[in-house]
Amino acid sequence: MPLAFWVDNLSPFLGPHWGNFGIRYYGLGYVAGFLTAGWLLQRYAGAGRSQLPREKVADFIVTMVFGVMLGGRIGSFLLYHPDQLLHDPLSFFRVWEGGMASHGGFAGVAIALWWFARAEKISFLHLSDLIASATPPGLFFVRIANFINGELWGKPTTVSWAVIFPKSADPGTPLHLILPRHPSQLYEAALEGGLLFALVQWRFWRTDVVRRKPGQLAGELLIAYALVRVVCEIFREPDSDVTPILGLSRGTFYSVFLVAGGLAYLFARRRKA
Repeated sequence: MPLAFWVDNLSPFLGPHWGNFGIRYYGLGYVAGFLTAGWLLQRYAGAGRSQLPREKVADFIVTMVFGVMLGGRIGSFLLYHPDQLLHDPLSFFRVWEGGMASHGGFAGVAIALWWFARAEKISFLHLSDLIASATPPGLFFVRIANFINGELWGKPTTVSWAVIFPKSADPGTPLHLILPRHPSQLYEAALEGGLLFALVQWRFWRTDVVRRKPGQLAGELLIAYALVRVVCEIFREPDSDVTPILGLSRGTFYSVFLVAGGLAYLFARRRKA
């Protein structure tokens, strides 16, 4: 009997691969995100809307790469699987097994921003606005890669666009016995990537917020991301090996701290003004 729902059995690799080694869409998602951010920063400099010179854009992106990768990787273990780091510390280096936390990535970026701003003597709040306006494309590409990988699936549903994720069941389970689920990765790509990108780009180009109110756009992005993440958590299946906190999923609970960070940016902007 034919299945009523589409089956996510896409390969995580682009082209040939050898075991766990090959060109993964997940890695390409990060590359595409950083390249897009670099292109946007070059445009900002050319339009006279950025204090970051064009010749410093590459250095800035490299710094952000370290912030995102280290913050996301460390955050994945500390926020979701702290015991694993104690029992199997080498798992930290097995990047092909996945394991990145967006909340940890935000923290890593904040630290990298502080270091770069201090080293180059450029306003921390201004740099925060710049990277905030260039962050959503990276979120979009990585969420699409999550869907291709068949990971971070949603809760069971019978909506017409539901997807069967073979990895959501025990190996060897017949497809017709696997529950169809929300493609929550695509919801996150649309909201975290598409919607937020439209919002911050409209604010950047159509208003004077970056020049007149440094830190405002960064604060708005953090709060907006937290809100859309909470919405997406409604449809996303929590990790089975991760216990909720105060009855909330980890993604929802940690988003509270992003709201606090966003409010801190808004407070810093008003204090500076």
